[in-house]
Amino acid sequence: MNTNLKNDENRLFNWATKGLKFFLFTLLGLGIALILSKVLGAVSIAGILLSAVLWQWLFRIAVILFCLFAIAMIIESWR
Repeated sequence: MNTNLKNDENRLFNWATKGLKFFLFTLLGLGIALILSKVLGAVSIAGILLSAVLWQWLFRIAVILFCLFAIAMIIESWR
């Protein structure tokens, strides 16, 4: 069946959504690891997960993903 729909999706938007998906999976995994390390008493792992350096990198990745979404929206609005 032939439809008249065009598939001209923005590749940057697709990359940004995939990046967001994996970023959220990473946050979920870190949250589960933190809860398990607290419950099981692994203080060193909890210290690593709560370190400022890790959260600075996660914040930087979040800002980059936000910028990718903003660029993708600007490109889509010009089409």
